[in-house]
Amino acid sequence: MSEATFTTGSIMRHVILMSSTSAIGLMALFIVDLIDMFFLGLLGEAELAAAIGYAGTILFMTTSINIGVAIATGALTAQAIGREDTAEAKRVSMSCIAFAILFAVIFSTLVWFLIPVLLTLLGATGRTLELAITYLQILIPSMAILAVGMCGSSVLRATGDAKGAMYATLIGGGVNLVLDPIFIFVFDWGIAGAAWASVAARIAVCVVALWGASIKHALIGHFSWTNFCEDIAKVLKIAIPSMLTNAATPLGNAYVIVVVASFGDSAVAGMSIVGRVTPVAFGLIFALSGAVGPIVGQNYGAGNFMRVRQAVIDGLKFSAVVVIFTSLLLFILQNVIVTVFGASAEAADMIRVFCTWVAASFFFTGMVFISNAAFNNLGHPLYSTVSNFSKALVVTVPCVYLGSLWAGHTGVLLGQAAASIIVGTITLWVCLRLINKMDKGDITPPKGKHHGFHLRFPRWAMSNTRG
Repeated sequence: MSEATFTTGSIMRHVILMSSTSAIGLMALFIVDLIDMFFLGLLGEAELAAAIGYAGTILFMTTSINIGVAIATGALTAQAIGREDTAEAKRVSMSCIAFAILFAVIFSTLVWFLIPVLLTLLGATGRTLELAITYLQILIPSMAILAVGMCGSSVLRATGDAKGAMYATLIGGGVNLVLDPIFIFVFDWGIAGAAWASVAARIAVCVVALWGASIKHALIGHFSWTNFCEDIAKVLKIAIPSMLTNAATPLGNAYVIVVVASFGDSAVAGMSIVGRVTPVAFGLIFALSGAVGPIVGQNYGAGNFMRVRQAVIDGLKFSAVVVIFTSLLLFILQNVIVTVFGASAEAADMIRVFCTWVAASFFFTGMVFISNAAFNNLGHPLYSTVSNFSKALVVTVPCVYLGSLWAGHTGVLLGQAAASIIVGTITLWVCLRLINKMDKGDITPPKGKHHGFHLRFPRWAMSNTRG
């Protein structure tokens, strides 16, 4: 039986352990992305970096949708473990995975047919458009594989097995790293080789994560249509707001790319490089959501709001230390980054502005990640939806527009930083206020299997399913 690991012991220790192990795995994949960019740069085709930038915007959308389902998986599993209900944890994890597969197949099919249209809307043209289409047509069909792998990793983190989740992403990154040069140079597949190496990495993540969740922890049950129909309401209650929450960021990024594209391919390439450097540099911040979420979920399941509050506060302390150190390091190494990627003109400007001014704003991005993780695991995912849509669209769009008018292509990055500061501060205030109100009983915690969201199935869907 899986124990509620996070309901006892030092919260800060749990935050550091979960964040560091998750970040190692994440950064492994992000470093591979950087190496992808470096390898493709060796091919000497100027349009490759811009093509990856355009394609990355669409991939970010599909990955964000998967993250939404993974959040639901982790939250529901952690709550069940906190209640010491292993049978419920097994049942709901399988229902989440089934929903992830179903939704990913439908969504990826739609996106695949719209790839040329979507890239054109983003501003890709000519050879850049051709390369981006090739890359996406290979990667998009593997969305369902990635979805299952991410759900499996969420189950592992919900149990406190941060190392297991780390190994899944580390092995995936290793597969990508080995196959990249083989496919790109030895087989001479170019950008298609980079895409196929990423597909292989997704398969590896899926296999390792499922092994850990289903064999090591025995926390994924057998699929049952009856269970699925009964569980789908509570799965959707978190999954839909979480998917909308995570979809907000790539939608905002799509607008950003459109604005940057007006300054030329060099500016898009600079944005693409910044987009690859950012998660490597701030992997610990990106990992905070996955680290704090299970801690909040288990303690919420156990009814311990003091530890829920402390998880948020300790997450902020950890974030502050990471951002200060990383920002200083980026400031010192900015010229090295420009040289390594052969950036010039607008691309070099973007990198220098990011390293000098924008990096420090990631403390406020950390506020958003931590608060959203708390919202999702406290049964109020709509709060995180509002938070992310506010950051990605309501606040970011005008900030980026005004920034581009004021400072051109570099003003886009400054606008994004301003949006993070505004939304991060407000979101954290709302989060702490929510925890205090739930602790005092002013806001009643959601109860029951289908709280707040009801779905009715026709009789034919429920008949002849028990065996």
